[in-house]
Amino acid sequence: MTESAGTIVSEGKPPPRKVEAQAVPSRKASREGLLEGVRKAGVTAIFFAQLLAACVPALSRPRLIIAQIYNAGARSLIIIMLSGLFTGMVLGLQGYDLLHRFGSEAALGTAVALSLLKELGPVLTALLFAGRAGTALTSEIGLMRATDQLTAMEVMAVDPLRYVAAPRFLGGLIAMPLLTAIFIVIGLFGAQLVGVQMMGVDRGIFWSQMQSAVALKDVTEGIVKSLVFGAVLSLIAVNEGYHTEPTAEGVGRATTRTVVASSVLTLLLDYVLTAVFL
Repeated sequence: MTESAGTIVSEGKPPPRKVEAQAVPSRKASREGLLEGVRKAGVTAIFFAQLLAACVPALSRPRLIIAQIYNAGARSLIIIMLSGLFTGMVLGLQGYDLLHRFGSEAALGTAVALSLLKELGPVLTALLFAGRAGTALTSEIGLMRATDQLTAMEVMAVDPLRYVAAPRFLGGLIAMPLLTAIFIVIGLFGAQLVGVQMMGVDRGIFWSQMQSAVALKDVTEGIVKSLVFGAVLSLIAVNEGYHTEPTAEGVGRATTRTVVASSVLTLLLDYVLTAVFL
């Protein structure tokens, strides 16, 4: 009885020292993770300030910027146009099915236009941009870091921020709104193709309802979102490539971080900007 009672007491009251010992490493790990996040945010902010300062002299070399607009924008046209077409066609089908239940098929053009202008156009274009152009920028600059090309430029007194990072940042910043506009136009064509040609919505009503309902504020919201997304995604891609570890594994990890961070920040900033414009 005594042994059993002692066993019950010992099992019911575990030693507090072990609990405290287990809590200390978790607190230390969370503190280190927080400090690392703050450090990375500070490094990114300093790099962004240096990048903005390098963008001014980089404007004197428009050929470099045009080349990067071609790399980030023109080479992404196929995936942007295909995605915009199928997105518009899906919106036409789903929108017609939903509006048909309430007898409001005439509002299909308005619903599709507002969806593409305010949300789907900028957001989907940003996600596609991050997956195609963002990874290309990160891997390209990261490879230059791994092969000591950036170090060689510094040795020759050539600023790599001015000749490598700034043109790519400006190219992505300019290409993003253009790609968003193309995505929206192709998406409207896809919605019109389904709604008018397949579902029988009147063509005149489709376009007239859209023109009367879409306001300048809706267009401005899409433009602002595309500019913000372009700046943030280009900054992430250039920063990850510029500060990557000079190894093959480092370039791969930097590319992965670019996609993950760009996707999360796109959705987060979309919520913030939507709340601002409401």
